[in-house]
This record gives sequence, C-alpha cells and structure tokens, in this order.
Amino acid sequence: MTQQPTPFDPTGQPPDESGPPIELGVPPGNRTPLFEANSAARYQRQTIIKQIQAHTGRRLICYVSGSECMINENDTMPFVDLLHHVQQGERVELLLHTTGGSIDAAEKLIRMVRSTVGETEFRIIVPEFAKSAGTLMILGADRVVMSDMSELGPIDPQMVFADSSGLRRWQSVQNYLDAYDEHTNAVNQDPNNVAAHIMLGKLDPATVKLCQAVKNRARQCAEDLLKRGMFRESGNWSRTVSELLDTNRWLSHSQMISWEDAQHPETIGLVVEHLDRQSEEWREYWRLYCLQRLAVSDRQKLYESEYASLVIDDPAG
Repeated sequence: MTQQPTPFDPTGQPPDESGPPIELGVPPGNRTPLFEANSAARYQRQTIIKQIQAHTGRRLICYVSGSECMINENDTMPFVDLLHHVQQGERVELLLHTTGGSIDAAEKLIRMVRSTVGETEFRIIVPEFAKSAGTLMILGADRVVMSDMSELGPIDPQMVFADSSGLRRWQSVQNYLDAYDEHTNAVNQDPNNVAAHIMLGKLDPATVKLCQAVKNRARQCAEDLLKRGMFRESGNWSRTVSELLDTNRWLSHSQMISWEDAQHPETIGLVVEHLDRQSEEWREYWRLYCLQRLAVSDRQKLYESEYASLVIDDPAG
C-alpha cells in the first residue's frame, strides 16, 4: 500500500519521518477536531503539493494573487518563508499567478529564488496567467511550463497618469513617448501646425524624461534576468526583450502571449515546456491552482509550500 504524504503541521516543525505516516483527516494529538476541520482546505492543498513534489523531484513553492493585487515590496517577507526550508542548490519550481506590478519588486523576488537554487534548474509554472512584471519574473527562470490556458503578457511598463478631468489611471509609458515623438515630428515638419503645437503643449517634458527612464529600466531588468536565467547558456536577449516591449505588436498591455507566441524561435524565443492539458502532470498543477485561486479574494495573496501557507490581505493592491 502506498503511503500518503504527511499533512502540514501547524506548529511549523518539519514532519517527523520516524513514525508511521499520518493519514489526511486523522487529527494528530496537537490538533483539535474543529481546528483541523477549519484548516481542511489548506491540508488538502499541501497534500497535493507533496504529491507533485514526489512525482517531479522538485521543491514546489506557490504565489497566487487576487485580481486586484500587484507584485510589490510586501511580497519579500512571505517569499523568505517560502524559501525557508529550501536547501542551497535544490531544484525548485514556482507556481505563479499574477496580473503584474512593480519591476523592482519582481526582480528582487526572482533574484531571491535564483540565489537559493544557484545553477540548479529552476522552472516557473503558469497555470493561467503571469502578466507584465510576472512575465519579467519568467525571464529569470530556466524554463516556463505552460499549457493551452496559460498566458504571458507584454512587459512595456505602465505609469499612473492623470487625464484632463483629473482621473488617475495606469497607461503605457511607450504610448506617452510615442505621442511626444509624433507631435514633435509634426512641428518640425510644419512649424505652423497649430494642432501639433497644442497637443505638444499638453505633454510635460519632465514626464517624458521619466517615461524614458522607466522604459530603459524595464529593458535593463529584462535583459539582466534573461542573462542570469533563461538565456544564461545562449540566446538573443536583446531581440526577445524588444519583442516583449513592442507596443505595435501587442496593442494592449493585457493582450495574451500564448505558449506558441512565447516559444516562437524567430521572435520571442523563450524556453517553453508545453504540457498537454489532458496530461496527468498538468492536471495535478491545475487541480492545485483551482483550489488556491478560490482560497483568495480579489485583494488577497496566497504564499504556499508544503511547510508554509499564508493568505495575506494586500493593502497596496
């Protein structure tokens, strides 16, 4: 008879491998029935994590965020918890679901993982989507695992701009720069072009400089992550980053980049491991993700491994 994985111990201690296996649903001495019933969903998810680890031979850590949450500096401490029991040089995979967020925070998180695994293979699993700064994180892995429902997104950076009515919203910095270049060229070609003068007057030179700096920062970060991660052996990181930044190809920041687009050798050229959605391996990841996604609200994030399980409200979302 196959032994079942040991459920998570709420004391935070590693499981005791010396005794008989603990079957899920049988409360050990330090749990009351009500406590175990209240935590049953967490025990179920962590049992699945252990089963996946047994099949893949990799340590699995998970970061699943609600639809209104962003990658930010508040993610650092929970990521430290996820990596607490990971040994130096151990093979790791990160299950990642995010709408994006801060470039700087995303770079820090992926460097933390990369520093832990060293030269050992590091995979990122994208069950549904990893957009914007989430796609940036992908570049720091050795490969990304995707299926038919998985998607990445463009990495053109966004900033908060105020419109004429004072409404503040996220917009592409490249669109701002394109508008500036368009109206500048129009004035240069025809100094009497009144419409171009009016439109150019609506664009702040200081904001133009800031947009240029933010765009350069995104390119620098993406290229650096590729050199350290997915393209550390070989690859055209400059072309790949240019493709991911191209607002002429990706007409909206939320546009889908499928696994076929991501791995296309003549364009983006990422290292993609495609799993058939009917395969047993993908079904395990998808089953876990569905349970995790339903465990968080739109303004919550879940950080989970076989040891840690943290659901945290994101006030900065």
